[in-house]
Amino acid sequence: MAGKDDLGRMGEELAARYLVEKGYAILDRNWRCDQGEIDIIAWQGGEVVFVEVKTRSGLKFGHPFEAITTAKLARMNRLAYAWCAQGSDRVPRIRVDVIAVIAPHGSEPQLEHLERVF
Repeated sequence: MAGKDDLGRMGEELAARYLVEKGYAILDRNWRCDQGEIDIIAWQGGEVVFVEVKTRSGLKFGHPFEAITTAKLARMNRLAYAWCAQGSDRVPRIRVDVIAVIAPHGSEPQLEHLERVF
């Protein structure tokens, strides 16, 4: 299990660096509440962006985006609103993005970013 956890942390770190390089400001990472966890919360272009990161070492069990089901998106939406409800500031707009990281052993990781999936 530690290997899977390490791979996930590495993927989230790569995703956060990628977002910063693209001009996003990271607001929070691994935010948790009783309903679940959001991997990355960022600010970009007047929007709060809630990012789900899926990392795999290969495609044997499918592309990481295949793990994003309608139930997962609905949960992300609920979590996003829970995060927004904590703050005193009005959030103008929100969106949910997904980042896939494929990191084969001994090879350079590949990153794909889908914006506005929800």
